[in-house]
Amino acid sequence: MASTDVLVIGGGLHGSSAALHLARRGARVTVIEKDYVGRHASGVNAGGVRRLGRHPAEIPLSVASLELWYRIADLVDDDCGFEHHGQVKVAESEAELEILRRRVEQVRAMGFSHEELVDREELRRLIPAIAEHCTGAIVSRADGAANPYRTTMAFKRKAESLGVRFEEGRRVTTLVRAGKQWRLETEPGGAWEAPVVVNCAGAWADRIAAQLGEPVPLEAWAPMLMISARMPHFLEPVVGATGRPLSFKQFANGTVLIGGGHKGRAQRDQNWTDLDFGGLAISARTVWELFPVMRSAQIVRCWAGIEGRMPDEIPVIGPSSTSEGVFHSFAFAGHGFQLGPIVGSITAELVTTGKTNVPIEPFRIDRFLRTAT
Repeated sequence: MASTDVLVIGGGLHGSSAALHLARRGARVTVIEKDYVGRHASGVNAGGVRRLGRHPAEIPLSVASLELWYRIADLVDDDCGFEHHGQVKVAESEAELEILRRRVEQVRAMGFSHEELVDREELRRLIPAIAEHCTGAIVSRADGAANPYRTTMAFKRKAESLGVRFEEGRRVTTLVRAGKQWRLETEPGGAWEAPVVVNCAGAWADRIAAQLGEPVPLEAWAPMLMISARMPHFLEPVVGATGRPLSFKQFANGTVLIGGGHKGRAQRDQNWTDLDFGGLAISARTVWELFPVMRSAQIVRCWAGIEGRMPDEIPVIGPSSTSEGVFHSFAFAGHGFQLGPIVGSITAELVTTGKTNVPIEPFRIDRFLRTAT
């Protein structure tokens, strides 16, 4: 049986980030990944690096993580394709603009100023190709996007350079306490032990938590994305909408990514997703109406990843409520990519020091048990 200081379950961005930050603090780390790194959520998402529109509990995390993104090459020896042309959420009516105005007031009341309300004229200066009916927007000018698969691989490579071992193609079957150690067994056969375990298993993390007596109502999601053939350059910021799901951006090579909300069907036991072509058609119609230039676009590929989501739409971060030496970091569906660098740092801090200065109380795993009680 192999021994190490920390076992990380799940090799996606959050698992690789936790492993990297733990290794930087001197820990011996082994990552157990049931498929290969970047197979599901981490390698196939939209790559948004945004503070814009965050759940209030996530704003401090997101603000801290953006500081790491601006130094990402120092952390992982790769700029990860990070560009910061801003993120924009568009209003299509005066009623939606009022919703955005109240949102900006809420964020400012919390002490943050990154979200800015702009009028129709400024919106058109930022996005000349936007449809005429749009009335304004909120903007987070320092936000941006990066390449998700490249980012995940950069975290993995940097972690490996610091001594982290990645065991891919191994699904965790058993996690049990044996004295002061945790014993972990996998299929195909393998066994490891360590005093500390970090659960970064994504859409499968609830199954790890259940073995610890911490059942959580995690739902497996399959966010869908489409990409177009190359088009002449017309867009720099990442664009979302207020009244309907949208995440829309153009890459440097001219291709355009469309996503933001419509879901396929996640079959996590089969490791498979089915696309909902009706939902994809709605996304295409949204883009047709918001960006007339896209009416001649050709869609060349569609896909969906598998992600884990909690009912309150915020993740689980922090120590186990039942088991000493276990820490959780999962359920980031639709909003975890930008948080990867900081949550990995927080997790390493919790493991090695038992505390963190970043507010994580809202993300406790036992919040669902307390609510039910």
